[in-house]
Amino acid sequence: MPNTKTKNKSDDPELIREWSLPVEATLGSAVRVKGILQEIRSRLPPAVRKSLDVQSGELTLVMPETSKTAFRATSSIVTEALQNISDLRIIPREIEDILTITASERMRWLEDGRLPSAGTRTVRLQGRARRITFHVFDPRVVEDLLDRGAVDEWREQDAVVKAENRRRAAYQAKLTRSLKKQEKVKQADANDDDPATGLSGWDEFGSEGLLR
Repeated sequence: MPNTKTKNKSDDPELIREWSLPVEATLGSAVRVKGILQEIRSRLPPAVRKSLDVQSGELTLVMPETSKTAFRATSSIVTEALQNISDLRIIPREIEDILTITASERMRWLEDGRLPSAGTRTVRLQGRARRITFHVFDPRVVEDLLDRGAVDEWREQDAVVKAENRRRAAYQAKLTRSLKKQEKVKQADANDDDPATGLSGWDEFGSEGLLR
């Protein structure tokens, strides 16, 4: 539950308020907690964004006692933003931490449909004009994947497919080598049947009737 208190630090009184983040929102991920902090900071006026931070897994707002009006206004924004925070879409680096997967696994499972996308998001890189677009994910879907151990199942499926692909590749390589070997044998047999093959001028010699 949110709470407000005043604390002395170096004889400078401060206003402090804390908000606990629900497990449904963080899904046990420190990366997700940081993402939530950044999301809520983006909704605050630039001058007070750094006043909100994370301490021991809780959002903490700390401002001078002389900033009571700004403190109340900021607290109101944070409280409102947290009302539906459990529905905040999960971004790539967060889902990789939550499910303990690699970027290549995320992209492969996203491409083959096992990891359903909840749409895309476009952001501008800090300090740059270039924008990037990436897929985001529904927290409830990710929570379900986590609960039923879907990642372990997918990795087993991928291992079976990988082994089968290797077997097929090995068979294809063996078949190719066998065909090449057969072709060389046929060419050698053809050369044995016609000893004149490859001799320079042999066609002219035969056409003049010198062999008759």
